[in-house]
Amino acid sequence: MSRWPSNPRGRLEQAAMDLFIEQGYDQTTVALIAERAGLTERTFFRHFSDKREVLFQGGEILQAVMVEALAAAPAEATPMGAVHAALAAVAPIFEGRRDLARIRQGIIDANPELQEREVAKMAKLAAVLAEGLKARGVTDPDARLAADAGIAVFRSAFAKWVRSESGDMPKTVEGCFEALEKLVETGR
Repeated sequence: MSRWPSNPRGRLEQAAMDLFIEQGYDQTTVALIAERAGLTERTFFRHFSDKREVLFQGGEILQAVMVEALAAAPAEATPMGAVHAALAAVAPIFEGRRDLARIRQGIIDANPELQEREVAKMAKLAAVLAEGLKARGVTDPDARLAADAGIAVFRSAFAKWVRSESGDMPKTVEGCFEALEKLVETGR
């Protein structure tokens, strides 16, 4: 019988988050994370490439869901309609994760290096959406504009959702799309 409970990845993630909160991101080392989890540094590196990855894991899942939903959007969908479908598909992934997302976002907001990583992650998602739109026959600059606008909606929705008490990410995404449409229609 094992001395420690299973789920080393989850233990490492929890240890990292606890340490990031207790002593700050910069002061937390991989060695401290592994020690807190009762594991070795080698085990840490089997699960994460570095300590930043604890906070940014799951980006590939978001990207895959967005790409799949974008490709599955009806052929007659406008570029923004297809992007809307992509964001609507990822919104349910966040259900039940608001408390963790709040903690994660607080850590990111307190560290410029992590903020840069978050911006790069969003830029990558926008580029992937733009490529997906081009595959649907949308030309530039329309593909890029629609993708960038979609990621702006996603970022706004995420920020609003993290601060909200309702925790309804799909509804928040819809509300942000409605706000963008109103802004574009009225100019304010």
